[in-house]
Amino acid sequence: MVDALRRRGITDEAVLTAMDAVPRHFFLDKAFEEHAYEDKPFPIGNQQTISQPFTVAYQTSLLEVQPRDKVLEIGTGSGYQAAILAALKARVYTVERQEALYLQAKDLLAEMGFSGVRCLFRDGSKGLPEYAPYDKIIVTAGAPVVPEPLREQLAIGGILVIPVGEEVQYMYKITRVSETEYKEEMLDAFRFVPFLEGVRRK
Repeated sequence: MVDALRRRGITDEAVLTAMDAVPRHFFLDKAFEEHAYEDKPFPIGNQQTISQPFTVAYQTSLLEVQPRDKVLEIGTGSGYQAAILAALKARVYTVERQEALYLQAKDLLAEMGFSGVRCLFRDGSKGLPEYAPYDKIIVTAGAPVVPEPLREQLAIGGILVIPVGEEVQYMYKITRVSETEYKEEMLDAFRFVPFLEGVRRK
């Protein structure tokens, strides 16, 4: 898998090492286990997917994670992205709006020893103000616009990585330059599940 990511242009060795260290098949339904290391997304229930490894590596590389960074993830899903961030020695706060996925990911991450990951059942469109500011914020669903609370919860110098758009999303890297200024970069096109507000109980 890591060799395939290198061939697709991922050059961040720390990210590649983290992806090599985290067993992706633990995060998939047994039916897809034998395909876990292919560069494909798979359904994880509740109309959600686990992103393909390239997308995870791409987003994570844009974040430029440093050890001890406080990172907020919006959209826990299977927990795989949170595990990659934890493998990079980040302090991870991850928010999931689907209660069933939240409970499943929370248990799995704890079982795998990622005890430093805080999983919360919340509406991700509001971010997680009680632990803000964050050095990095990553969104794993396609948002029609950038939610303002996420910008506000970025530390100065912090980076927000979010796919923005309706049918097709473009990856945005947003750096907070000062209290009032942000630098925005629009990068490659992707397809994500839609970013939804509110929570869904089991």
